[in-house]
Amino acid sequence: MDKAPGMPSSSSPSTTQPPLSTASQPAMPLPLRTIPGSYGWPLLGPIFDRLDYFWFQGPANFFKKRMEKHKSTVFRTNLPPTWPLFLGINPNVIAVLDCKSFSHLFDMEIVDKKNVLAGDYMPSVKFTGNLRTCIYLDTSEPQHAKIKNFVIDILKRSSTVWLTALKANLDILFDTIETSISEKGSARFLFPLQKCLFNFLTTAIVGADPTTDPTIADSGYAMLDRWLALQILPTIKIGILQPFEEIFLHSFAYPFALVRGDYSKLYNFVEKHGNEVVQRAVTEFGLTKEEAIHNMLFILGFNAFFGFSAFLPTLIGTITSDKTGIQKKLRKEVKEKIGSSSLNFESVKDLELVQSFVHETLRLNPPVPLQYGRARKDFQLSSHDSVYDIKKGELLCGYQPQVMKDSKVFEDPESFKAERFMGEKGRELLNYLYWSNGPQTGSPTESNKQCPGKDIVPLTSFLFVAYIFQRYESISGSSSSITAVEKAK
Repeated sequence: MDKAPGMPSSSSPSTTQPPLSTASQPAMPLPLRTIPGSYGWPLLGPIFDRLDYFWFQGPANFFKKRMEKHKSTVFRTNLPPTWPLFLGINPNVIAVLDCKSFSHLFDMEIVDKKNVLAGDYMPSVKFTGNLRTCIYLDTSEPQHAKIKNFVIDILKRSSTVWLTALKANLDILFDTIETSISEKGSARFLFPLQKCLFNFLTTAIVGADPTTDPTIADSGYAMLDRWLALQILPTIKIGILQPFEEIFLHSFAYPFALVRGDYSKLYNFVEKHGNEVVQRAVTEFGLTKEEAIHNMLFILGFNAFFGFSAFLPTLIGTITSDKTGIQKKLRKEVKEKIGSSSLNFESVKDLELVQSFVHETLRLNPPVPLQYGRARKDFQLSSHDSVYDIKKGELLCGYQPQVMKDSKVFEDPESFKAERFMGEKGRELLNYLYWSNGPQTGSPTESNKQCPGKDIVPLTSFLFVAYIFQRYESISGSSSSITAVEKAK
């Protein structure tokens, strides 16, 4: 496939995309434009932007209003966390909010990913055993390739147990939900879902059965919740009463000491019960035992557990609150193409509507909404209509929910269209579905930062949707609770 005009070149396979325009005439050179926007007065500018981001506008409107004000998808702004108690953190970013400019974030020749998971802010390395785990490493750092290859190997080997562990824990989850509906009239499912995910993912990734340790089996998911929360609270909007959220959640970094005990228990569990995977990291990939365990916990906790905990409730809510008839169409496809046969990775690949439904949900609700990258060198960045000079060291930021509403790529981008990714034209759009730190058509490798679970996450979501419609004729509720189910006939 050809590279879109004006897109950055790269040796990474995840940056290869077809043209955004299919016009037969060659594209006209884009005009060079000064990046609009500013960072405001020192100290005051970042504070005003922080209050807009968390309080007065919220993340979605924060980006949308500035894009409209500057009449540009590329502009300068500030993103929290920031002063007064986050000293030494530079909130200045260049927002890139269309598919073309956003794609530069995946070109490892021009963008450095060192310590920019959450922009210029990085939680204390005490949360990860005083080590920088793979997600904080740039591709130029030798340790990145070792750890990335180890993680890819974990996922490849886990395929033998992934399916059975998933289905076994989904059985437990939905049995619990049905009991709650019967007794209470509804079932809030977030914590039962998280327990299901923790048990399934620990079995598949760590190679250890959580039930071998009663404390981990009962509270492991809550330990991960607390460990994650303390790291990300300064960067996310929760929605509690202001100004309390600003004062207590966004004003300072939380100390690791608050979750030291939880993390030690999780570490000891992996060390004891995940020994086979840990030893493979040491002997085959040249990692130390400590590097292996801390990276496994980060992959388990942040990439897998947090990612699914953020995405699956949205997927459930989209199904249960449907008023368009898509639930009936999904059920029909599952019944016709799979029926009561056992679910597997191959069978769900025939479910074109289910796949498109999941991809459309990922488009509008990516599990990780923000992507960052620091300019490795001076270069020119292209949007659809302009070119901008980027200086070495400047921090780029893409807000994916806005990027995925690029009207130059997606027709009627604000609307949820379950069939959007079906057919040949729909499959071409997967080149611009960027939920995984790269396009859905890309490939995670040691030389890029695309999520190693780029393929297994959608596959698991396909299985999840298919499981629901094998089990139920209909399911009603919201993104937080299920109120009624009708068993499959």
